[in-house]
Amino acid sequence: MEKVPMTTTGYVMLQDELKQRTSVERPRIVEAIAEARAHGDLSENAEYHAAKEAQSHNEGRIAELEDKLSRAEVIDVSKMSGEVVKFGATVSLVDEDTEEDKKYMIVGEVEADVKKNKISISSPIARALIGKTIGDSVEVAAPGGARAYEITNVEYV
Repeated sequence: MEKVPMTTTGYVMLQDELKQRTSVERPRIVEAIAEARAHGDLSENAEYHAAKEAQSHNEGRIAELEDKLSRAEVIDVSKMSGEVVKFGATVSLVDEDTEEDKKYMIVGEVEADVKKNKISISSPIARALIGKTIGDSVEVAAPGGARAYEITNVEYV
C-alpha cells in the first residue's frame, strides 16, 4: 500500500471533511431518502433518485477520505529546516524572463491548491525544485513552453 504524504494541516483538513460527511451529510441524505420514499411510487420519483445519487456520491467520498487517511504519512513541516527544497518547503522564486516573484508551498496531492499557492509534490515545478538550494536555477517544462526560475528563499513554516 503506497503512503500518501501530507502536512499536518492537510491531514486535519481531511479528518474534518470526513467528520462532516459522516455526522452531518449522511444523516441529512438518509432523511431526504426517507421523505422521498413517503411520496409513493419510486420509479418516477425525482427527489428519491436525486437523494440516492447524493448518497452514492457522499459514500464514495467517505471511502476515498478513509483510504487517504489510512495511508497518510504526516510530515510535520514546523520541525524541518535548511536551505534544501524538500516536501513541505515554501519556496520563493523569481521568473528569470519576466522578473515576476512567485511563492509556492510543496504539499501532498490531496491538499494541493494553486489558488492558495500550494503545489503537489508530483507537479512538474515541484519535481524540478526538489533537492535544489537558494541561488539555484531550475527549468520547468510548462504547457506554454519552458520557464526558468531562480530560487530566492526556502523556508519551512
